[in-house]
Amino acid sequence: MDVDLYLASQSPRRQQLLEQIGVRFAVKIANINETRLADAPPEQHVKRLAFEKANAIWNSLSESIRRPVLAADTVVCLDGEILGKPMDQASAALMLRSLSGREHQVFTGIALISERHSVCVNVSTVRFRELTQTEIDEYWATGEPEDKAGGYAIQGRAATFVSHLSGSYSGVVGLPLYETAQLLSEYNIPIWQN
Repeated sequence: MDVDLYLASQSPRRQQLLEQIGVRFAVKIANINETRLADAPPEQHVKRLAFEKANAIWNSLSESIRRPVLAADTVVCLDGEILGKPMDQASAALMLRSLSGREHQVFTGIALISERHSVCVNVSTVRFRELTQTEIDEYWATGEPEDKAGGYAIQGRAATFVSHLSGSYSGVVGLPLYETAQLLSEYNIPIWQN
């Protein structure tokens, strides 16, 4: 087998980020219950979900195809409340109006499992400029907000909404590459493969 790990994510953005740093991987999809436990803080929530995704795939692998498993989970938080993925245009507009002109946090948990496991979290702060209702409506029409935490994709057209970012750009996208590379190094998984 010519892969060094499995990525427990169907997110094309996470796949692109791993490709960017030259990791040889294959995708495996984990079906877990992603319901937030009552009163779980965002950091604990994303760490738990990342671990559960990775662990579900690890436990499903037979010995002959076993490789380390990497998983991540990302949430957008405003005033301590997690903003999920919008259900429709109205919920996306509500999220974007609430983020307009304000700072929010993006939490991304990362888990790597083989015979042992490691879990960490990256927290970034993002400030949006003031958004108009026309911009919010036009942004919805692009299709970008539909499956994104907080109703936006920083790597897409919503980049024009961001007036300041403190932390990890790739973490806001969905896989903080600094922390990911550190974990891969600890597990002797090579990066920068051709």
